[in-house]
Amino acid sequence: PKIVSRIALKLEGAQRESYLRAEREGLARLRQKGDEVRVENILELIVRLKQICNFCPQTGQSAKLNDMRTRLQTLAAEEHRALIFSQFADDRYGARAIATALTPLRPLLYTGDLAAAQKETTIRAFKTNPVHKVLVLSLRAGGEGLNLQEASYVFHFDRWWNPAVGQQAESRSHRFGQMLPAHVYSYIC
Repeated sequence: PKIVSRIALKLEGAQRESYLRAEREGLARLRQKGDEVRVENILELIVRLKQICNFCPQTGQSAKLNDMRTRLQTLAAEEHRALIFSQFADDRYGARAIATALTPLRPLLYTGDLAAAQKETTIRAFKTNPVHKVLVLSLRAGGEGLNLQEASYVFHFDRWWNPAVGQQAESRSHRFGQMLPAHVYSYIC
């Protein structure tokens, strides 16, 4: 079975202030453009807000990371393994930032900018070395074509525009050969 849970979190402190400021300033810029507003302008604001929901640009604070870190510590203690997907790959808001923040759990990182040999080495290390309980993947690089039944937990740190892409990513774990229920956590702020 696949058990899907939505985790709704509230932004607090500097992260909330950054979000509200970016929203206010972004809406003001859209109003200034008037009839010249394009879809791209709106999407740019939405992406910016999604990034702030991942990590505060001023402090690095993250409501999602705080919740996930607690869950992962419990899962690792119980010998479970997890995949974490983010649509962003960078070291400020995305997969690299997540992997750095989870260093004590010895995560592996899988992003599109890795060479093919590095990708293969990373996947092999996750599959064969149980010390690595967490694999952090950029959604576009790791969301399809991989068989990762070693993980029975999937975290969507942020969500892609198309829900089918997220479901495809979940299928890296929830597939033939999976011996445990697949648990999927999807964060919403």
